[in-house]
Order: sequence, then C-alpha cells, then structure tokens
Amino acid sequence: MRYEAVIGLEVHAQMLTDSKIFCGCSTRFGSEPNTQTCPVCIGMPGVLPVLNKKALEFAIKTGLATNCRISTYSRFARKNYFYPDLPKGYQISQFELPICEHGYVEIIVDAEIRRIGITRIHMEEDAGKNIHEGAGNYSFVDLNRAGIPLMEIVSEPDIRTPKEAAEYMKKLRAILRYLGVCDGNMEQGSLRCDANVSIRPVGQKEYGTRAEVKNINSFKFVEKALEYEIKRQIKVIEEGRKVIQETRLWDSNKGITESMRGKEEAHDYRYFPEPDLVPITVEQKWINEIKASLPELPDAKSKRFASEYGLPEYDADLLTSEKSLAEWFEAAVKAGGQPKAVANWIMGELTKLLNEENKSIEECQLKPKQLTEMLKLMDNGTISGKIAKTVFEEMYKTCKDAETIVKEKGLVQISDESAIEKAVDEVISKNPKEVERFKAGDEKLLGFFVGQIMKLTKGKANPQIVDEMLKKKLA
Repeated sequence: MRYEAVIGLEVHAQMLTDSKIFCGCSTRFGSEPNTQTCPVCIGMPGVLPVLNKKALEFAIKTGLATNCRISTYSRFARKNYFYPDLPKGYQISQFELPICEHGYVEIIVDAEIRRIGITRIHMEEDAGKNIHEGAGNYSFVDLNRAGIPLMEIVSEPDIRTPKEAAEYMKKLRAILRYLGVCDGNMEQGSLRCDANVSIRPVGQKEYGTRAEVKNINSFKFVEKALEYEIKRQIKVIEEGRKVIQETRLWDSNKGITESMRGKEEAHDYRYFPEPDLVPITVEQKWINEIKASLPELPDAKSKRFASEYGLPEYDADLLTSEKSLAEWFEAAVKAGGQPKAVANWIMGELTKLLNEENKSIEECQLKPKQLTEMLKLMDNGTISGKIAKTVFEEMYKTCKDAETIVKEKGLVQISDESAIEKAVDEVISKNPKEVERFKAGDEKLLGFFVGQIMKLTKGKANPQIVDEMLKKKLA
C-alpha cells in the first residue's frame, strides 16, 4: 500500500416536498414530459421565484441531524452555465453563504468508528433532463425536473477507502429517510452522488490532483467506481504521467470511468448573489422548534436497541439501518416476541424472502404479530425450528396465521415418546454398520441418525426427545 486515496462526496438529495423549490409545480415522479412546468421553472422573462418554506425546513432538519451549524443568515446565488436542460442559463444555488456548515456523521468500518466531516449543506434547484433515446438525430428536453428542490451535502475529504464511501452514503440515506426529507431512491435519481478522488503516497500531507466521478446511482457502484478510479490514477502515476483534473463519467456496464470534460473551478461558474430572492433570515426560535421535532435517529436508536433489548451491536445496527425495519422489529417485540428471536428471524428468513422478490420491508404483507404467534408455537413445542421455516415461508406467501397453516398442513410436532421410539428403533435396525462405528467412537454419526429420523417423521419429531432417546439406545 504505497498510496492512499483521498475521497470527498457530493451527495444530491431530492427533498420530499409536494411542490418545487421556487414555484407551485408538482414534484411527482414519472409524469409525461413537460407537464409539470410553469413560467417560473422554465425561466420565462419577468417571472419571480418564491422560496418554498418546507424546503428550507427540510434543509435545516438535515443540518441538525448531521451536527451542522445552522446559519441564521444565508442567501442564494446564480451558478452560470449553458446547457440545453437549463432554461434560464443559470441554476439558483447557494455559494458563499449556505444554510448549514461544519457538521459530521459517524460510520463504522471494520469495527472502527470513523468521523466524516460535512463541509456544507446547501439548497438548490435541479435542472431538466435531456432525452437522447429514440429520437433519431435529435435530443429532446424534459423540464419536469427543472426547479425540483435539492440539498447538496458536501463532505470533507476524510474518506480513505471505497468501502468507507459506501458506508457514508448508507448512513446519510438512513438519516434522510428517518427525517422524512428524502425517499433515498437512487434508481429514480432522488439520491445521487458525485465523488472527488485523488491519491497520494502514504504519509504525504498534500493532496494529489483530483478527478470528479459523476453518474453514480447505487452503493455498489460507489465502491466499484472508486476502486476503478483509484487503480487508474495509481497506474497513471507509476507510468510517469500526471493525473489530469477533470470530470469523468462512471459506466456501470463497462465497469470503468471515462473522461467527460475538464473540471471547472468555482470562478468558471461566475457565481453572484441571486437578485430576485431576498437573503434568508432564520430565527433561532424556529431552529429550536425544528430541533425539538427531530425523530430518534439511527445511531441513537441502535444504542437503545442494544441496551433496552440486549441485542448485539451488529444486530442493533442492522435493524436500525431502515426506520421501517426498526419499527417492524419493535412492533413484533411489543406483541410478545423475545427480542433476540425476533431479530434472528428478521435478519434471516424474512430478509431472505424479501431479497428474493426484491422488496423492501414496507412492501411486506406479513404482520409483526404473526411472527410472534409463530414463535409461541415453537416455544410451547407445537412445531420444531425446522418446521417453523416451512410455516414462515407459507405465512409470508399467503399471510395466513401460523396456527392455521400448521392445522391445514398437519405440521404439529410429534412429542409422543412411543411414536418417536418406533422411528428411532427403525433407523437403528436399518443401519447396523453406522451403529457399530458410533459405538466404536465415531460420535459425529449422531447427526446422521437424527437426520434419518427426521426424514422418516417428515421433520415432525421433537428434536430434543430424538437426541435424548438416540443417545440412550446407542450407549
């Protein structure tokens, strides 16, 4: 490891407001092109923007949740550049006086806590979208996104590995979703990431020349794009060439970054204060009210889960990574489930079934109480752990209660000792060689006998009784 990476992320989060940041047009996703526009968001001459107060509130919430200092005085600026999807010829953003500054979030990577600084969070409007597919020699412009309210969350260059970058993105997404200020849908573009990455020899304090990588729309691609770019820059340096400061695009199909254009500096955009919007003055009283309204955030919830429910740190972190997942867990515990058992079933069988269908916990039709009722059947010996997996899968598919499924499919556990003894005797008599090996000291064969008995009883035999009876008869 002769080199280390220096990474900073610029995360664009679309705010969950009903209307755009400077006009009353809808922010609904997926509408017909250019149906959610008005003279303000398409930049007609003479129109005046008006700030959406909800967008300001969401930005302040995010700043407070990420330990930022909230500015009581901030203002908008014009970021000037020319592109077909930018109808005004400039983007309204914030520059020298953003709404939030100097915060941080903490992540855990390889059992180590890393604090990633946040330089600033500022509000801005989104641009439109160029459509190139299916247009022959033409490109079309859809301005539905023009004026969509965004927060740009800019990190300090504190990230050192692609894995840290992905964990930072996951933590940010969790915070935004807990706050209800962004849905975090990376596929639809409501959470996007640009990465600034450079490399330097280990021990060197000065930063290397950085490249900005755009078009990263998943946690997996954050890691892959950075891994590729770091290797590319190391190769450039080791071949005696210089890394060029530029903007590069991540191509997920090829698994590479490609040069897009020379990297602009701030002065290239000719920022100046937005003359059509007055500076933003926020009273401390309102900031305090917003702070008091913040929900329990992922880190605090994780610590509470560990202390209140006695969960291992890993379980607590995983269960609180999504607000809806944490709520599902707590609902199951409140319905009578033992915390660790509930956690195991959520992290195991439930997660597996959801992943198979590419669904989130919000889309799960199974109710937390149904899981606790199944766990009670396990506790009282009605069904075994093996049968429980079959029951749970059927519950997930049909939403029927565990008791109903057990009755319909005849899955009640056999605890009658005479019935189990009959199965044990049959298996022993059919496997004399294995019996001799076991008695000679090959105790691993106990698992073989248990498996044969379970097969014979279709998994219904009480495993504890089977185990005790086998040991007694094979002694």
